[in-house]
Amino acid sequence: MTLDVTLVETFLTSHYGDGIAAVAPIGRGEWSQAFAFDRQGRGYVVRFGAHVDDFERDRFAARFSSPALPVPQVVDLGEAFGGYYAVSERMPGSYIDESDEAQMRALLPALFAALDAMRLADLSPTAGFGGLDGAGNAPCASWQEVLLGVADDSPGDRIGGWRAKLAASPVGSAPFDRAYDRLQALSADLPNERHLIHNDLLHFNVLVEGDRITGVLDWGCAMAGDFLYDLAWFCFWQPWYPAWRSIDFAAAARRHYAAIGLHVPGFDRRLLCYQLHIGLAGMAYQAFAGHQNDLVETALRIADVSSDLSETV
Repeated sequence: MTLDVTLVETFLTSHYGDGIAAVAPIGRGEWSQAFAFDRQGRGYVVRFGAHVDDFERDRFAARFSSPALPVPQVVDLGEAFGGYYAVSERMPGSYIDESDEAQMRALLPALFAALDAMRLADLSPTAGFGGLDGAGNAPCASWQEVLLGVADDSPGDRIGGWRAKLAASPVGSAPFDRAYDRLQALSADLPNERHLIHNDLLHFNVLVEGDRITGVLDWGCAMAGDFLYDLAWFCFWQPWYPAWRSIDFAAAARRHYAAIGLHVPGFDRRLLCYQLHIGLAGMAYQAFAGHQNDLVETALRIADVSSDLSETV
Protein backbone atom coordinates (compact mmCIF):
# COMPACT_ATOMS: atom_id res chain seq x y z
CA MET A 1 0.00 0.00 0.00
CA THR A 2 1.09 3.58 -0.61
CA LEU A 3 -0.40 6.20 1.69
CA ASP A 4 0.02 9.96 1.86
CA VAL A 5 -0.35 12.45 4.70
CA THR A 6 -3.88 13.41 3.73
CA LEU A 7 -5.15 9.84 3.83
CA VAL A 8 -3.43 9.16 7.13
CA GLU A 9 -4.67 12.36 8.76
CA THR A 10 -8.22 11.58 7.63
CA PHE A 11 -7.94 8.08 9.06
CA LEU A 12 -6.57 9.29 12.40
CA THR A 13 -9.21 12.01 12.74
CA SER A 14 -12.03 9.59 11.97
CA HIS A 15 -10.57 7.11 14.45
CA TYR A 16 -9.65 9.42 17.33
CA GLY A 17 -11.61 12.60 16.67
CA ASP A 18 -10.22 16.12 16.81
CA GLY A 19 -6.80 16.93 18.20
CA ILE A 20 -4.69 15.22 15.52
CA ALA A 21 -1.76 17.37 14.39
CA ALA A 22 1.72 17.32 12.83
CA VAL A 23 1.15 14.22 10.69
CA ALA A 24 4.35 13.51 8.76
CA PRO A 25 5.92 10.50 7.03
CA ILE A 26 8.97 9.18 8.87
CA GLY A 27 9.84 6.00 7.03
CA ARG A 28 8.88 3.34 4.54
CA GLY A 29 10.25 -0.18 4.62
CA GLU A 30 9.57 -3.28 2.59
CA TRP A 31 6.61 -4.26 4.78
CA SER A 32 5.13 -1.05 6.23
CA GLN A 33 4.86 2.75 6.17
CA ALA A 34 5.27 4.94 9.25
CA PHE A 35 3.93 8.38 10.11
CA ALA A 36 4.51 10.56 13.14
CA PHE A 37 1.61 12.50 14.62
CA ASP A 38 0.59 14.39 17.73
CA ARG A 39 -2.59 13.79 19.66
CA GLN A 40 -3.59 15.99 22.55
CA GLY A 41 -0.02 17.15 22.97
CA ARG A 42 1.61 13.70 22.94
CA GLY A 43 3.73 12.16 20.21
CA TYR A 44 2.90 8.89 18.50
CA VAL A 45 3.84 6.81 15.49
CA VAL A 46 1.31 5.01 13.32
CA ARG A 47 2.42 2.25 10.97
CA PHE A 48 0.46 0.60 8.21
CA GLY A 49 1.25 -2.79 6.71
CA ALA A 50 -0.12 -6.01 5.35
CA HIS A 51 1.22 -8.27 8.13
CA VAL A 52 -0.45 -7.96 11.51
CA ASP A 53 2.01 -10.40 13.09
CA ASP A 54 4.78 -7.79 12.76
CA PHE A 55 2.81 -5.42 14.96
CA GLU A 56 1.87 -8.19 17.38
CA ARG A 57 5.58 -8.95 17.88
CA ASP A 58 6.12 -5.29 18.74
CA ARG A 59 3.41 -5.55 21.37
CA PHE A 60 4.98 -8.72 22.78
CA ALA A 61 8.45 -7.17 22.95
CA ALA A 62 7.14 -4.08 24.73
CA ARG A 63 6.52 -6.17 27.86
CA PHE A 64 10.31 -6.31 28.27
CA SER A 65 10.80 -2.55 28.04
CA SER A 66 13.20 -1.09 30.62
CA PRO A 67 15.65 1.80 30.90
CA ALA A 68 18.30 -0.42 29.31
CA LEU A 69 15.91 -1.69 26.62
CA PRO A 70 13.41 1.10 25.84
CA VAL A 71 10.72 -0.46 23.65
CA PRO A 72 7.73 1.73 22.70
CA GLN A 73 4.35 0.54 23.91
CA VAL A 74 1.79 -0.35 21.26
CA VAL A 75 -1.32 1.56 22.31
CA ASP A 76 -3.65 0.62 19.46
CA LEU A 77 -3.79 -2.08 16.77
CA GLY A 78 -6.47 -2.77 14.18
CA GLU A 79 -7.44 -2.94 10.52
CA ALA A 80 -7.09 -0.12 7.99
CA PHE A 81 -6.75 0.37 4.22
CA GLY A 82 -7.14 -3.33 3.50
CA GLY A 83 -4.34 -4.19 5.92
CA TYR A 84 -3.43 -3.33 9.49
CA TYR A 85 -2.25 -0.41 11.57
CA ALA A 86 -0.44 -0.05 14.89
CA VAL A 87 -0.04 3.08 16.98
CA SER A 88 2.86 3.28 19.41
CA GLU A 89 4.60 5.82 21.59
CA ARG A 90 7.04 8.08 19.76
CA MET A 91 10.54 7.77 21.16
CA PRO A 92 13.15 10.55 20.99
CA GLY A 93 16.54 10.42 19.32
CA SER A 94 18.31 9.90 16.03
CA TYR A 95 19.12 6.60 14.35
CA ILE A 96 22.15 4.62 15.47
CA ASP A 97 22.97 4.09 11.80
CA GLU A 98 23.87 7.79 11.58
CA SER A 99 26.35 7.70 14.49
CA ASP A 100 29.94 8.63 13.79
CA GLU A 101 32.82 6.64 15.26
CA ALA A 102 33.08 8.69 18.45
CA GLN A 103 29.38 8.37 19.23
CA MET A 104 29.31 4.68 18.38
CA ARG A 105 32.19 4.01 20.76
CA ALA A 106 30.41 6.00 23.45
CA LEU A 107 27.25 3.97 22.80
CA LEU A 108 28.88 0.55 23.25
CA PRO A 109 28.11 0.26 27.00
CA ALA A 110 24.45 1.10 26.33
CA LEU A 111 24.35 -1.31 23.40
CA PHE A 112 25.71 -4.16 25.51
CA ALA A 113 23.29 -3.27 28.31
CA ALA A 114 20.42 -3.57 25.83
CA LEU A 115 21.74 -6.92 24.60
CA ASP A 116 22.03 -8.07 28.22
CA ALA A 117 18.42 -7.05 28.86
CA MET A 118 17.32 -9.17 25.90
CA ARG A 119 19.47 -12.07 27.09
CA LEU A 120 17.83 -11.89 30.51
CA ALA A 121 14.26 -11.47 29.25
CA ASP A 122 12.03 -14.16 30.73
CA LEU A 123 10.77 -16.31 27.85
CA SER A 124 9.83 -19.21 30.10
CA PRO A 125 6.06 -18.82 29.52
CA THR A 126 6.69 -19.39 25.79
CA ALA A 127 8.20 -22.19 23.73
CA GLY A 128 10.10 -22.91 20.53
CA PHE A 129 13.01 -21.48 18.56
CA GLY A 130 13.05 -19.10 15.61
CA GLY A 131 10.67 -16.35 14.56
CA LEU A 132 8.24 -15.37 17.30
CA ASP A 133 4.49 -15.07 16.95
CA GLY A 134 2.48 -12.44 18.78
CA ALA A 135 2.41 -14.54 21.95
CA GLY A 136 6.17 -15.15 21.95
CA ASN A 137 6.09 -18.74 20.71
CA ALA A 138 8.21 -20.01 17.83
CA PRO A 139 7.82 -22.94 15.43
CA CYS A 140 11.13 -24.82 15.61
CA ALA A 141 12.17 -27.51 18.06
CA SER A 142 15.84 -26.49 18.15
CA TRP A 143 18.18 -23.59 17.38
CA GLN A 144 19.98 -25.71 14.78
CA GLU A 145 16.69 -26.21 12.96
CA VAL A 146 16.31 -22.43 12.76
CA LEU A 147 19.78 -21.93 11.33
CA LEU A 148 19.48 -24.67 8.72
CA GLY A 149 16.03 -23.40 7.72
CA VAL A 150 17.67 -20.41 5.99
CA ALA A 151 17.78 -22.51 2.81
CA ASP A 152 14.04 -23.21 2.81
CA ASP A 153 11.92 -21.62 0.11
CA SER A 154 8.24 -22.37 0.61
CA PRO A 155 5.57 -20.83 -1.64
CA GLY A 156 3.62 -19.52 1.34
CA ASP A 157 6.57 -17.68 2.88
CA ARG A 158 6.76 -13.91 2.76
CA ILE A 159 9.75 -14.09 0.41
CA GLY A 160 8.66 -17.27 -1.35
CA GLY A 161 10.33 -17.76 -4.73
CA TRP A 162 13.68 -16.30 -3.74
CA ARG A 163 15.68 -19.35 -4.86
CA ALA A 164 14.66 -19.01 -8.51
CA LYS A 165 15.42 -15.29 -8.39
CA LEU A 166 18.82 -15.97 -6.83
CA ALA A 167 19.64 -18.55 -9.50
CA ALA A 168 18.73 -16.05 -12.21
CA SER A 169 20.71 -13.20 -10.63
CA PRO A 170 24.28 -12.18 -11.57
CA VAL A 171 25.46 -13.81 -8.34
CA GLY A 172 23.78 -17.17 -8.94
CA SER A 173 23.21 -19.93 -6.40
CA ALA A 174 26.76 -21.24 -6.02
CA PRO A 175 27.98 -18.76 -3.34
CA PHE A 176 24.87 -19.42 -1.27
CA ASP A 177 25.21 -23.19 -1.56
CA ARG A 178 28.91 -23.17 -0.61
CA ALA A 179 28.25 -21.03 2.45
CA TYR A 180 25.28 -23.18 3.43
CA ASP A 181 27.49 -26.26 3.41
CA ARG A 182 29.75 -24.52 5.92
CA LEU A 183 26.77 -23.55 8.03
CA GLN A 184 25.62 -27.16 8.17
CA ALA A 185 29.03 -28.26 9.40
CA LEU A 186 29.20 -25.57 12.08
CA SER A 187 25.70 -25.69 13.53
CA ALA A 188 25.68 -29.17 15.07
CA ASP A 189 26.97 -28.34 18.57
CA LEU A 190 25.75 -24.80 19.19
CA PRO A 191 23.93 -23.89 22.42
CA ASN A 192 20.26 -24.80 22.37
CA GLU A 193 19.16 -21.93 24.62
CA ARG A 194 16.24 -19.51 24.21
CA HIS A 195 16.96 -15.81 24.49
CA LEU A 196 15.11 -12.83 23.02
CA ILE A 197 16.71 -11.76 19.73
CA HIS A 198 15.75 -8.58 17.90
CA ASN A 199 17.31 -9.73 14.61
CA ASP A 200 17.39 -6.30 12.91
CA LEU A 201 19.22 -3.84 15.17
CA LEU A 202 20.37 -1.72 12.26
CA HIS A 203 18.34 -0.39 9.31
CA PHE A 204 16.95 2.52 11.37
CA ASN A 205 15.49 0.44 14.18
CA VAL A 206 17.48 1.86 17.12
CA LEU A 207 17.21 5.45 18.38
CA VAL A 208 20.01 7.11 20.34
CA GLU A 209 20.83 10.37 22.09
CA GLY A 210 24.47 10.95 23.02
CA ASP A 211 25.65 7.79 24.75
CA ARG A 212 22.12 6.48 25.46
CA ILE A 213 19.78 4.19 23.57
CA THR A 214 16.36 5.84 23.60
CA GLY A 215 14.31 3.39 21.54
CA VAL A 216 14.49 -0.14 20.12
CA LEU A 217 11.91 -0.31 17.36
CA ASP A 218 10.35 -2.75 14.88
CA TRP A 219 10.46 -6.24 16.35
CA GLY A 220 8.94 -7.80 13.24
CA CYS A 221 11.95 -10.12 12.80
CA ALA A 222 12.23 -11.09 16.51
CA MET A 223 13.36 -14.62 17.31
CA ALA A 224 14.16 -16.93 20.20
CA GLY A 225 17.67 -18.38 20.15
CA ASP A 226 21.30 -17.69 21.02
CA PHE A 227 21.83 -14.15 22.36
CA LEU A 228 25.09 -13.76 20.39
CA TYR A 229 23.05 -13.49 17.19
CA ASP A 230 22.35 -9.77 17.72
CA LEU A 231 26.06 -9.09 18.26
CA ALA A 232 26.80 -10.98 15.04
CA TRP A 233 24.39 -8.61 13.29
CA PHE A 234 26.70 -5.66 13.98
CA CYS A 235 29.79 -7.67 13.04
CA PHE A 236 28.40 -8.83 9.70
CA TRP A 237 26.93 -5.53 8.48
CA GLN A 238 29.79 -3.36 9.78
CA PRO A 239 31.37 -2.82 6.32
CA TRP A 240 28.19 -1.00 5.28
CA TYR A 241 29.01 1.65 7.93
CA PRO A 242 32.41 3.18 7.04
CA ALA A 243 32.45 5.38 10.15
CA TRP A 244 32.64 2.22 12.29
CA ARG A 245 35.37 0.41 10.37
CA SER A 246 37.93 0.65 13.19
CA ILE A 247 35.55 -0.55 15.92
CA ASP A 248 36.04 -4.19 16.95
CA PHE A 249 32.55 -5.11 18.17
CA ALA A 250 33.58 -8.67 19.01
CA ALA A 251 36.56 -7.60 21.13
CA ALA A 252 34.43 -5.00 22.93
CA ALA A 253 31.83 -7.69 23.66
CA ARG A 254 34.48 -10.04 25.04
CA ARG A 255 35.65 -7.31 27.42
CA HIS A 256 32.07 -6.64 28.47
CA TYR A 257 31.30 -10.28 29.19
CA ALA A 258 34.55 -10.63 31.16
CA ALA A 259 33.64 -7.55 33.20
CA ILE A 260 30.22 -8.94 34.16
CA GLY A 261 31.59 -12.44 34.78
CA LEU A 262 29.67 -14.13 31.96
CA HIS A 263 31.41 -17.17 30.48
CA VAL A 264 30.59 -17.51 26.77
CA PRO A 265 31.98 -20.83 25.51
CA GLY A 266 32.75 -21.12 21.80
CA PHE A 267 32.41 -17.35 21.38
CA ASP A 268 34.35 -17.05 18.11
CA ARG A 269 32.77 -20.08 16.47
CA ARG A 270 29.25 -19.02 17.39
CA LEU A 271 29.76 -15.44 16.29
CA LEU A 272 31.17 -16.43 12.91
CA CYS A 273 28.47 -19.05 12.38
CA TYR A 274 25.73 -16.50 13.00
CA GLN A 275 27.37 -14.01 10.67
CA LEU A 276 27.25 -16.67 8.00
CA HIS A 277 23.56 -17.26 8.66
CA ILE A 278 22.83 -13.52 8.62
CA GLY A 279 24.52 -13.22 5.25
CA LEU A 280 22.59 -16.15 3.79
CA ALA A 281 19.29 -14.74 5.05
CA GLY A 282 20.30 -11.41 3.55
CA MET A 283 20.99 -12.99 0.18
CA ALA A 284 17.60 -14.71 0.18
CA TYR A 285 15.80 -11.45 0.93
CA GLN A 286 17.85 -9.40 -1.54
CA ALA A 287 17.24 -11.92 -4.31
CA PHE A 288 13.51 -11.80 -3.59
CA ALA A 289 13.43 -7.99 -3.53
CA GLY A 290 15.65 -7.61 -6.61
CA HIS A 291 18.35 -5.65 -4.78
CA GLN A 292 21.12 -6.80 -7.08
CA ASN A 293 23.89 -4.49 -5.89
CA ASP A 294 23.29 -5.45 -2.27
CA LEU A 295 23.19 -9.09 -3.28
CA VAL A 296 26.64 -8.85 -4.85
CA GLU A 297 28.06 -7.05 -1.81
CA THR A 298 26.52 -9.55 0.61
CA ALA A 299 27.95 -12.50 -1.33
CA LEU A 300 31.39 -10.88 -1.11
CA ARG A 301 30.95 -10.29 2.61
CA ILE A 302 29.99 -13.94 3.10
CA ALA A 303 33.21 -14.92 1.34
CA ASP A 304 35.15 -12.83 3.87
CA VAL A 305 33.32 -14.43 6.78
CA SER A 306 33.89 -17.88 5.29
CA SER A 307 37.61 -17.15 5.19
CA ASP A 308 37.50 -16.29 8.89
CA LEU A 309 35.61 -19.52 9.52
CA SER A 310 38.35 -21.51 7.82
CA GLU A 311 40.89 -20.03 10.22
CA THR A 312 38.70 -20.59 13.29
CA VAL A 313 37.47 -24.16 12.81
